[in-house]
Amino acid sequence: MGRIHLFEFEDLKWFPSFLRNYMTDFLQFVSNKFDVYKPIVSIIEEGLEKSKSDTIIDLASGGGGGILKLNESLLKRKPNLKIILTDYYPNIEAFKHTKASANNIEYITTSIDALNVPKSLEGLRTQFLSLHHFKPMQAQQILQNVINNESAIAIFEAQERNLKSITFMLLSPINVLLLTPFIKPFKFGRLLFTYLFPILPILVCWDGLVSVLRTYSIKEMNKLINGLSNGDSYEWKLGKVKSGPSKITYLLGYKK
Repeated sequence: MGRIHLFEFEDLKWFPSFLRNYMTDFLQFVSNKFDVYKPIVSIIEEGLEKSKSDTIIDLASGGGGGILKLNESLLKRKPNLKIILTDYYPNIEAFKHTKASANNIEYITTSIDALNVPKSLEGLRTQFLSLHHFKPMQAQQILQNVINNESAIAIFEAQERNLKSITFMLLSPINVLLLTPFIKPFKFGRLLFTYLFPILPILVCWDGLVSVLRTYSIKEMNKLINGLSNGDSYEWKLGKVKSGPSKITYLLGYKK
C-alpha cells in the first residue's frame, strides 16, 4: 500500500481550535491510559545520553500525548529530566493540565514550527504520532533542521500503514464514545460534540484513517535520510518495537 497524503481536519488553519483540542485531548488520554510508549523508554534514554542532555523538547505535542506515563518511567533513571511541550497550534489547557501532574514538565505558549525549531531550544527533540502530518519535503526539513542545529531527534509513530491499523481506526468512534466521560479536565462541550452532536467520533475516525495512510514506512524514512545534507555525520537508527497489539515505528538520530 503506497503512502497517501490526504488532509486531516486538525491540520487545517480554519479548523476550530476547541475541536482540535478535544481531539488531541482524546489522543493524550488514550496514550497515557494504556501506556502506549512504555516499550520505547530505552530509545529515549539512548537519545538523551547521546545528546548529552537531560532535556526533551517535544515537538507537535498536541495534547501532550503519552508524556505523563513516559515521564514516570524516565524519571526513575533520569531524576533531572525536564520536558518542554511545544506545538504549532499549542493546546494550552492540556499543557497546563499535564504540567500540574508533573513538576518537571514545562510548555511554550507560542507557536513552534517543527521545520524550524529555534536553536535556543536545546535538548533531545521528540515527535510522537506526528511525523505523518508532514509531506516528504517537510519531514526532510525537520531532519535537516536537526543536523543544522547539531541537535538530536527521536520520532515515534504508533501505527503502521496496514489493514490492521485501518481496522482499528474504523473502530475508533466506539472508543471515543466509551472513553470521553473519563477525559480530564472536564469540558461540557466535549460531551456535547460527542453524544448530542456526534462530530468528534467522526473527526477522530477520519483523522485516524488518514494518519494510517500517511504513516512513513522504514524504507521511506531511510529515503528521507539519504536526501539530507551532511546526513552521514549522524547516526540513524530505525526499527519497530511491539506495544500491546500494535507496533511503534521509530527513528533515532544523533551526531556521530
